[in-house]
Amino acid sequence: MLEIKDVCFTRDDKKILDHVSLNIDTDKFVVITGPNGSGKSTLVKIIMGIKKPDSGKIFLEGKDITDLSIDERAKLGIGFAFQQPVKFKGITVYDLLKLSSGKEINKTEACDILSKVGLCAKEYIDREVNNSLSGGELKRIEIATVAVRNSKFTIFDEPEAGIDLWSFQSLIKIFEDMRKIVQGTTLIISHQERILNIADEIVLMREGKIESKGSKDELLGKVLERPICCKLGGNKDNG
Repeated sequence: MLEIKDVCFTRDDKKILDHVSLNIDTDKFVVITGPNGSGKSTLVKIIMGIKKPDSGKIFLEGKDITDLSIDERAKLGIGFAFQQPVKFKGITVYDLLKLSSGKEINKTEACDILSKVGLCAKEYIDREVNNSLSGGELKRIEIATVAVRNSKFTIFDEPEAGIDLWSFQSLIKIFEDMRKIVQGTTLIISHQERILNIADEIVLMREGKIESKGSKDELLGKVLERPICCKLGGNKDNG
């Protein structure tokens, strides 16, 4: 279980997170949603250690990780996928999967992971991770790198951002099968109804606070009554 306890974060004299407390249970598929600037991206970056809170604590399975580095958190089992997947000139998909796994894996194992995210392994295993790949292809490869780590707690920051409609339809299918791909807890930031619709729990943020948290059945209607964003992928969250 991940526990966020009374976390605050201020930037340029503006409160981005205002005494945020949240518990996320093990083996849950949780979606955080809310208007742009509500603090969603800042919150998950604090969980990963990319940003440091001004105050408050973060606990993973009872262990205080507030002052741990990104590397230390990754070793404890936290994985993070950015809005825009990173490109690596000169590194192949196979190289990237080996680096992500933290151990030696053979091409058969790597191909199996690629197949799980809907990529034809023969076509991609030796391809360079560069601009020749589409946004949808890069997104699937990034999910594969997360899957190969077997993280206990995996974070996706607006995975639908910057991809076309066809890739988005495929992405939904991947997330529908997420429990087969990534073990443990999955936390996604998203505005999209179809992603919200496959959540175990929804967390609604507004103005740097948790406005409400509950099951999909409890909160989906409330969220859709007040449209958060109508664009595919939404706008970049300043918070």
